[in-house]
Amino acid sequence: MADLRINLAGIKSPNPFWLASAPPTNSGYQVQRAFEAGWGGAVWKTLGEPILNVSSRFAAVSFNGQRVAGFNNIELITDRPLEVNLKEIYETKKRFPNHAIVASLMVEPAQEKWHEMVKRVEDVGVDGLELNFGCPHGMAERGMGSASGQVPELVEKQTYWVKEVATTPVIVKLTPNITDITVTAEAAAQGGADAISMINTINSLAGVDLDTWNTIPHVGGKGAHGGYCGPAVKPIALNMVAECARNPNINVPISGIGGISTWKDAVEFLLMGATGVQVCTAAMHHGFKIVEDMIEGLRYYLEEKSLSSVTELVGKSVPKYSDWGDLDLHYKVVAKINSDICINCNKCFIACEDTSHQCIDMLTDQASGKNYLKVREDDCVGCNLCSIVCPVNGAIDMVEVRSEHPPMTWNERQKVLGKIANCEVDVLK
Repeated sequence: MADLRINLAGIKSPNPFWLASAPPTNSGYQVQRAFEAGWGGAVWKTLGEPILNVSSRFAAVSFNGQRVAGFNNIELITDRPLEVNLKEIYETKKRFPNHAIVASLMVEPAQEKWHEMVKRVEDVGVDGLELNFGCPHGMAERGMGSASGQVPELVEKQTYWVKEVATTPVIVKLTPNITDITVTAEAAAQGGADAISMINTINSLAGVDLDTWNTIPHVGGKGAHGGYCGPAVKPIALNMVAECARNPNINVPISGIGGISTWKDAVEFLLMGATGVQVCTAAMHHGFKIVEDMIEGLRYYLEEKSLSSVTELVGKSVPKYSDWGDLDLHYKVVAKINSDICINCNKCFIACEDTSHQCIDMLTDQASGKNYLKVREDDCVGCNLCSIVCPVNGAIDMVEVRSEHPPMTWNERQKVLGKIANCEVDVLK
């Protein structure tokens, strides 16, 4: 049986599936229920000075019949006293000694405040700390969360302050509300972070009610920007994890977060460099027991791939992720339509004719009189649009076409052109 155990910067857990710091980890009752269901770890809902939350606070974006394709919240950190949380963390860790409990912390940018909080939290036996530099709403307006996380100098400085006194591994949770997340990831590593986690939620407004004109959600007729998460943010999160994983200046383990709903999502994050993953929205949508399918699916996948440990997946796709300028300009695929499977909905024809390269012809079979579609391969650029809009699996294949030319990237091409230009200048001289 494949080994699902992970070790994230010294934090061990029986499997890579952790609950993210969020409503599902707000109390000992919830975290203990999660561990009973099979979750390997939990990042406790962010601790800090007690605050007041508002009502209402959640909203969801549904798309094409799928409920909760995206999730928006304007909830802040825990609104329960620190002493209560610490007592429940201690009790939970005592009951589940082999499960990972990480405390998420948010503190104003003051060295003595961080020192005090770290010492109090570590005294109850947490396995690690996660510094919340990502919350985009509420706390950011108070100088914390993403207000700190968007400033590399503050990320580095506060990480360093924590490392001055911390005896457990320190994870820095990064905000995606920034131009280049690798800049703040590098700052965290420079400050001594043992690991980074990403992404926190994205600035968002879920919608506007067309009858009342109120924002969704609203608090007595007033709204505010919130944090966006759920399946819709997965591509953004996956890219940011990959960018950090391939950056040699970061070189610390990654806890992947953002739209992970199934074991397949988790595998993608692991392949792109995450050591483990954190889940929130999917648990809120379906309950804690979804982890059973995640564990079973991951274990079956590992066995199918003849892998003995989940750690063998980590980073395997990172070398395949590069910059656009390193892609082969001579590589080509073309679309091939399987007429035996095609249902003649013509979606590929319409998409190609209206918005792509007009390379699909609608023809008529002279013998049967039936219409069929055929790709003019010489004009096809291999954009994939036809296969994307096709509703039938296997009806359209993207097939590689062997090139007569050796591989050539844009960067290589520019170098060659530069050499030619230099030669021409020399000749003119």
